[in-house]
Amino acid sequence: MAKRTVINGAVQERDFFADVMAVVRQIPKGRVTSYGAIAKYLGAARSSRIVGYCMNNAHSVKPKVPAHRVVNRNGMLTGKHHFASPTAMEDLLKKEGVKVKDDQVVEFQERFWDPAVELEL
Repeated sequence: MAKRTVINGAVQERDFFADVMAVVRQIPKGRVTSYGAIAKYLGAARSSRIVGYCMNNAHSVKPKVPAHRVVNRNGMLTGKHHFASPTAMEDLLKKEGVKVKDDQVVEFQERFWDPAVELEL
């Protein structure tokens, strides 16, 4: 259900799920971000787990959402079990040039894409 807020007397509805998907669609190929960075960008810094739940359902969304580019704050592929196979998330990242070792993005800081820096609010 959309969250309602009032801005300057006007009711604004916000669909957090749709907002998360919109941010994830903007992550460039070869880059990754974290659940927390997305939550913080959307003004819900304590909602990284909710972002994770959104990613769990991203496979059913059109247009496609590159959920494989979202990892935990340490670069771990914690969402890999929500993909079609145990290696699908890693395979998709490797296809984009992202190195993964032991379920963790290699050179995570260099690959990290921060929506708060890259996108305008």
